[in-house]
Amino acid sequence: MKFYNVGKIVNTHGIRGEVRVIPTTDFVNERFAKGAKLYLESIEGTPLELEIESARPHKGSILVKFVGYDNINDVEKFRNQELRVSEEDQQPLEEGTYYYHQIIGLTVKTIDGRELGTIKEILSPGANDVWVVQRPHKADLLLPKIDDVIKNVDLDNGVVEVELLEGLE
Repeated sequence: MKFYNVGKIVNTHGIRGEVRVIPTTDFVNERFAKGAKLYLESIEGTPLELEIESARPHKGSILVKFVGYDNINDVEKFRNQELRVSEEDQQPLEEGTYYYHQIIGLTVKTIDGRELGTIKEILSPGANDVWVVQRPHKADLLLPKIDDVIKNVDLDNGVVEVELLEGLE
């Protein structure tokens, strides 16, 4: 089974088993809803399934309580671990929107067929995402995720077609 990160447990909160989570998902309300199932990578390598008992916003993060984990000693070991969702539990996306894991690793070509490199990461600095393209023997290329630049995403063939606007390269 494949898993994808939806948040990181950064600390415990209080003595009643709550943890502070920094979410890394666009679906915060669905992922951290009461009864939702999330997974932690355990030391043995088998994922530990956790069920959300409650979640509430707190100073830019989310305070999460898991069913059956009722004091700080139960959750102390979860600190600095990633919370994950299974592939089957991922939300379907609208046409033209993608999960990061679908985009990272795709080959980037210009509309005239010139290969530029491979997408190595996605940044979210503000109004739109920026796709970082690793180019051989050159500095990374930063492509804003806007319709004027990203012309076509072909997941089946692993290719993104782009039009480089003046000043991008």
